[in-house]
Amino acid sequence: MASNTTRMPVDTLDFVKVTEAAALAASRWMGRGERDIADGAAVEAMRDTLNQMEIDGRIVIGEGERDEAPMLFIGEELGRGGFAVDIAVDPVEGTNLVANGLPNSIAVMALSERGGLLHAPDSYMQKLAVGPKAAPYVHIDAPVAENLEAVANALERPINDVTVVILDRPRHAELISAVRTAGARIKLISDGDVDAAIATAVDGTGIHVAMGTGGAPEGVLAAAALKCLGGGFMGRLKPRSAEEAERAKAMGFGDLDRVLTMDDLCKGESIVFVATGITDGDLVRGVRFMGNQARTHSILIEGTTGTVRFIESVHRLGARPHRRP
Repeated sequence: MASNTTRMPVDTLDFVKVTEAAALAASRWMGRGERDIADGAAVEAMRDTLNQMEIDGRIVIGEGERDEAPMLFIGEELGRGGFAVDIAVDPVEGTNLVANGLPNSIAVMALSERGGLLHAPDSYMQKLAVGPKAAPYVHIDAPVAENLEAVANALERPINDVTVVILDRPRHAELISAVRTAGARIKLISDGDVDAAIATAVDGTGIHVAMGTGGAPEGVLAAAALKCLGGGFMGRLKPRSAEEAERAKAMGFGDLDRVLTMDDLCKGESIVFVATGITDGDLVRGVRFMGNQARTHSILIEGTTGTVRFIESVHRLGARPHRRP
């Protein structure tokens, strides 16, 4: 395993090209109601770009078995050879957001040295995400009000200035009530909880806590970014059926009730996280088209250095402007 003082022997800026390609491909379908087509375009763009890189890549978390959408499938090998990496991807995190032209859709990827990312089952996970200041003081098993009070104290602000992001789902009715009773503010989102979890650890987003139940694979992606940022993440598997529970046990999850820490979800020491906005969001801006050019906005986080880069790129597109004879 790589030393925690040694960076991944790959130019990590190259990984931005992967999520940029996926975001550009998906953004052509923004607002057109074609979630699977947008997803498929992003998948192919991401796959093609990864295959051009000098890595020995292996997908450990692919995208959306639940949706029966086109996938970068688990176990797929990518790259031209080189440093062995495990890759977690979601070419379109928030397919409904893209289809409906809504905010907070991203193309996202996390990488680590081989064996560094958990192969999470395609199930649900209870999640709690906070930024670095609050991370030592919260626990997924603590009462909601106690956690929110701890966050408020850590951030040195009144609890009514703490904003909690929760997926807008009927299963979260009790959680929403508990947050409101505690006095915190709530931002309900329709999809895209990876973006929301990461935003808790980035100054200026106005998001301080992410709570609730969502996809387990997305939990690994969020945990990878938060580990790089020094934030906090805890999870617990919540299978939706006996079949999902048995599948999780077959993958080595003996105790489904145990709390999963960031080190359980992403134990790698050379973690890289990258995301590019498809539609405007709390973390990054969406793709902008300007004639035969497009502008993308990405975030790149390197775990070994703690460096966070926001990268704006202008891409020349294939189309040429029409010229009068």
